[in-house]
Amino acid sequence: MRMKFGLTFAVALLSSGLSAHAACESKLASPPLIEGGKLVMSINPVLPPMQFVDEKGVLQGLNVELGNEIAKRLCLEPVFIKIDFQAMVPGLQAKRWDLINTGIFWTDERAKIMYLVNYGAQAVSVLTEPGNAKKILKPEDLAGKSVAVEIGTYAERRLKQFSDDFVKQGMKPVDVRSFNTGAEGYQALGSGQVDAAMSIDTTAAEMVKRANFAWPMKGIGGSPIAFAAGNKQIAEAVAGALQELRASGDYAKLFAKYDFAELPEPTFTINGPGPL
Repeated sequence: MRMKFGLTFAVALLSSGLSAHAACESKLASPPLIEGGKLVMSINPVLPPMQFVDEKGVLQGLNVELGNEIAKRLCLEPVFIKIDFQAMVPGLQAKRWDLINTGIFWTDERAKIMYLVNYGAQAVSVLTEPGNAKKILKPEDLAGKSVAVEIGTYAERRLKQFSDDFVKQGMKPVDVRSFNTGAEGYQALGSGQVDAAMSIDTTAAEMVKRANFAWPMKGIGGSPIAFAAGNKQIAEAVAGALQELRASGDYAKLFAKYDFAELPEPTFTINGPGPL
């Protein structure tokens, strides 16, 4: 009787395992994935609360949780590659990772070299030292000032546009100080090496809490943010996973947790032509 029960129990377990495996069979293989069974994502964990490494060395943040949820719905193991932002697009084109997961701003130029799937909305801010002694209150006040920014980012592009416009108006250019990471830029601001720092709104809010910086400008150049894939099939799968995440209610819960703006459009799709 014991042998029969044990055999029946073992068969039941095996059947249950096979059913679970069948229910979670990925629609993506290798290729187009770099490695079968895994979703490899690049991330620069220096932008709390979007993505950062906690005191225990563990990746945390909205984009990390979102990447995990997407991978789960695609029945893939999430793998994060920590890398500076400026290396992400070349790395994607060289097929070093399947997806850029760093809240990349959508631009027309980027939409022509990658498959972009918008998933939220973001803008940039300007922070100064706590007292804001130089009275930096509006974009024009940045003329002639030194401003820290992460290299290769939307914020850097926006800052350089401001500088070019100032010069055309007969004003001084912005002294743009580009750093490898946003964290280095905020360190420079905290040590008095620069007059201001420009970064995304959500990170600016976090840095105000941590360092008591002044926050004279926010909501500059609002734009969608996106996941970026080098392969259309991967991008379509990511869009489908996001759609499932929204339908389950988990998308709204996750974005509410981080007080982050949801994508206003009802459907997640590839936005742009992709590589031409």
